[in-house]
Amino acid sequence: MLIHARRLSPALALLFAVAALPACDEGSRDTAGDSGDGIDIGDQDDGITPEPEDDSGEPGDDGAVEEPTETLDDLFDLAAGEFDVPAEILKAISLVETQWQMLETSVEFDGQDPAYGVMALRGYWLEEGAARAGVTLEEAKNDPLSNIRAAASLLSALALQEGLEDRNHIPGWAPIVAIMSGITDLEGQSEYIHNEIYTALAAGYAIENAHLSPVVAIPDFQFPPKPAASPDYGPAVWKPSPNYSSRPGGSIGDPSHVIIHTCEGSYSGCVSWLRNGNAGVSAHYVVNDSGSEISQLVAEDKKAWHIGAKYKCNLNANKDCWRDGYSNNNFTIGIEHAGSANQAYWQPGLIDASAKLVCNITQDHGIPRDKYHIVGHGQLQPYNRIDPGPNWPWTKYMDLIKGYCGDVDLPDDPQPDPDPDPDPDPDPDPPNNGEISIIIDSNNSQNDAGSKIVVSGNWNAANSTPGYYKTGYWWQGTDSRSDAASFRFTLDEPATLKVEGWWTAGTNRSDAAPFIMYNAQGDKLGTKHANQQVNGKQWVELGTYDFTAGENRIDLSIWAAKGKVVIADAVRVSTP
Repeated sequence: MLIHARRLSPALALLFAVAALPACDEGSRDTAGDSGDGIDIGDQDDGITPEPEDDSGEPGDDGAVEEPTETLDDLFDLAAGEFDVPAEILKAISLVETQWQMLETSVEFDGQDPAYGVMALRGYWLEEGAARAGVTLEEAKNDPLSNIRAAASLLSALALQEGLEDRNHIPGWAPIVAIMSGITDLEGQSEYIHNEIYTALAAGYAIENAHLSPVVAIPDFQFPPKPAASPDYGPAVWKPSPNYSSRPGGSIGDPSHVIIHTCEGSYSGCVSWLRNGNAGVSAHYVVNDSGSEISQLVAEDKKAWHIGAKYKCNLNANKDCWRDGYSNNNFTIGIEHAGSANQAYWQPGLIDASAKLVCNITQDHGIPRDKYHIVGHGQLQPYNRIDPGPNWPWTKYMDLIKGYCGDVDLPDDPQPDPDPDPDPDPDPDPPNNGEISIIIDSNNSQNDAGSKIVVSGNWNAANSTPGYYKTGYWWQGTDSRSDAASFRFTLDEPATLKVEGWWTAGTNRSDAAPFIMYNAQGDKLGTKHANQQVNGKQWVELGTYDFTAGENRIDLSIWAAKGKVVIADAVRVSTP
């Protein structure tokens, strides 16, 4: 049975954070070897007959658009039933790889392909899965159901190839999952199977619209060896990499900075690749997605190969300018973190474990605990990297580091919020003289209580075009369907307010991006078509409207002439 690509319901919108930005590819730091794309599991015609396009007018005028109701659970169940693969296996793989988020990663290490979708499909597996599921490559990348179906079709074909007789026998899927992981060494595969996939199955997990009930099963796969203790950090385990060299003599070789990276993939896959002698890359430490394990790969007194840029003090507030021109690897300690720079949130355990590690490193080497010496990879290599990404909780992270080192009291609530350390406000709010001024940003961590943005998994997070408000923006291609970015704000009483929008301008933007205003009762107040090809980096007036008490909203629709994109960055409502 052929199941066509579907859109997610609004209830599923916040499960996904789609992004298309470079993250942590180290580029010229060292030459990496080939990663291997897997095995041939046969040919099949690809492509499907596209469904007729709906060329009707803008939604909202007649309310004729019917919203689908699928949850993430529904999508997993549909794919599982179609291809005879346990939904629990699909959910566990997705949980380990993307935390059930719809992602697009960049190339993390030379020789590896970017991963797409809730199942993190890469390279050969992405192409083969799309063909077997009967969807286009773009659908397999960008549509959640198509992505899950592509993964299920691959697992089904591998199960047939490997002779799996009982498809309901959860332990028997372990060798199949190991093959599809892309990890080529047996130790890495066994770590992935035992310590990630089947650990996730045993623990279970739940969010609003998806759940994985605990499944206790011992996988039919070799157990991983017991690792040795870390030479530098007691809580870590030692998994040595051959990819390192000696630090230079003198002050330039003394560790003075810590660089925060993201793996753009799973913990076991990251560790395995960084230990691959042909990869030409490494890091001192890797933290798993829950913070329950940290692997040390390179001793702190040695130089790991984790960044391809030379130091430029103008990228770091003109601090330590005497280091200019030297490789950052000479004097830094690099920490990779399982996950992607494009994901919407980070597990509290990962942030907490990483903060404790950084505290220990700074104590051992006398490194100042400030934002100039504990930095993101993207800060020192901004021309093509953003990791650890816009949702890394820098404020909470630094507070935890200082708290564990005794510099300040630990935060009462150790749970990290997505609270990146933003650039200065491009347009500071005016003093409040009893008048209303509310800004709804594209990053909910920047919004006050009662204000939020709601987007579906089809929207892409980005900050590649300069001039965005605070931390970044969302974008999506125009189309004749209903999938708005909804800027929402709550009023205690009715008010007549001026509406303004902020976006990054560009020639690929729509010249008639539809902003639709609604009051708290859902009544449409009006539509303003904005030309987003011009007037970027500033507030642009969209009209004045009579809003009511309760949650009002301003929807940026994608219902415009095809071939362009619309930018959902920030909206301001204020007293005229």
